[in-house]
Amino acid sequence: MANHPTPSQPSRASDLVAALPAGAEGAVQEDAYTEAALEFHKRQGLDLSVKVRWVAMSVIGVFLLCVAPWPQVFYYEFILFLLCVNGWWIRRMGRVGRSRTELFLIFVDLLLMVVGIIGPNPIGLDDWPQAMQYRFGNFNYMFLILAVGTLAYSWRTVVAIGVWTAMMWAAALGLSLWLTEPVPGMSEAVKAALPGWPDLFRLIDPNEFNIQLRLQEMVVFVLVAVTLGLNARRFNLLLRSNAALERERTNLSRYFSPNVVEELSQNDEPLKQIRNHDIAVLFVDIVGFTEFAALRRPEEVIETLRDFHGLMEQAVFAHEGTLDKYLGDGLMVTFGTPSPSDHDAQNALRCVRQMMHDVDVWNDARIARGQPPLRVGFGAHYGPAVLADIGANRLEFAVVGNTVNVASRLESMTRGLNARLVISDAMRTEVLKEGGDACLTGLQKFSDQDVRGVAEKLTVWAFARPENHGI
Repeated sequence: MANHPTPSQPSRASDLVAALPAGAEGAVQEDAYTEAALEFHKRQGLDLSVKVRWVAMSVIGVFLLCVAPWPQVFYYEFILFLLCVNGWWIRRMGRVGRSRTELFLIFVDLLLMVVGIIGPNPIGLDDWPQAMQYRFGNFNYMFLILAVGTLAYSWRTVVAIGVWTAMMWAAALGLSLWLTEPVPGMSEAVKAALPGWPDLFRLIDPNEFNIQLRLQEMVVFVLVAVTLGLNARRFNLLLRSNAALERERTNLSRYFSPNVVEELSQNDEPLKQIRNHDIAVLFVDIVGFTEFAALRRPEEVIETLRDFHGLMEQAVFAHEGTLDKYLGDGLMVTFGTPSPSDHDAQNALRCVRQMMHDVDVWNDARIARGQPPLRVGFGAHYGPAVLADIGANRLEFAVVGNTVNVASRLESMTRGLNARLVISDAMRTEVLKEGGDACLTGLQKFSDQDVRGVAEKLTVWAFARPENHGI
């Protein structure tokens, strides 16, 4: 398969590459594809994290309505609402790379959680000791923010969530110890009820903050955050590797047809085995292009060829064809390569009919611009061919055999027969066998035709060219 560019969708990567100086294309193209992949997955992760957050907050909200005292529960419902709103803002402001706004909103997330868990409930009527705020196991809710963060954030941010949470939890504990006073009488009453049980008393003392348990919470949370951060880093490396593979596949598609790219991507050594099976071969050529090019500027000639090749490529790939090679102002197309199908001959003729229609539309546009229309000849044959890669270092996927030669000769016969398309009788027979009668409409039979390079005379079928159709 000869190297040839194929049309591709405009992308951020291609825009960046086009502006590069010589020698810098490879590295920046890789960065562009990786950046695009990271951006896509970051946006996807943010969308998912917001949905998970809203579902989780809804479940917690319903749960609190069932177990928390009234009217104190409305304070916690308000905190949950603020967390949902903040999650929406994070989704809007999130992007790949360091974003101070996004980090600030994550900090707000953690602050809301700590305030909701440790801060005194303004609606509460009970004058409980501040230490009792730590007795309900509400620190577990912090793991929810951490888990949601792993869906969208980098490994550094996930670890930062763990460190920030531990620091906030420690700061809240320090402020509680500094600013609050024990409620008198409670500790004494509990101690009097537990004579001889000093350890148990320290555990359930309403005024006791149980600092060792708070330290345990912080250490475990940081360890979990680091572990999840390492997992996020593994995913990030996998994502970058996948982006590199996708870039390589895209680069292949610039030089090979989709059929060959698919074969290359799915098999370890897809083209090394020599294959021999029936295929359809199509040759396309602009008639009289040498004279056309001699009278025009090189820029106009190249632009015309690009337009023509673009039209032909679209038709080829739309009909499962393989663009074998460009031949200057023409091209060679195969159907049934690398692997045959049950409708290769049909696909070839359907492709030709689309090509002829596209050329007609293109010529109409050229005439409207004051440019001459171009005549295009098509020749197709069906038969056995040998398929394999050739070359030592730079491999080329080649299709060789008499079928290729006959198809080329049939295209040349369009001049003498004043036809747009000439196909062999073998091609017509295979189309009928595949049930593609409609593809043969308009073809006329020409018996006993001399074909250069073929010993015996052949029967061919031609699609007549309208009068004054092209130069």
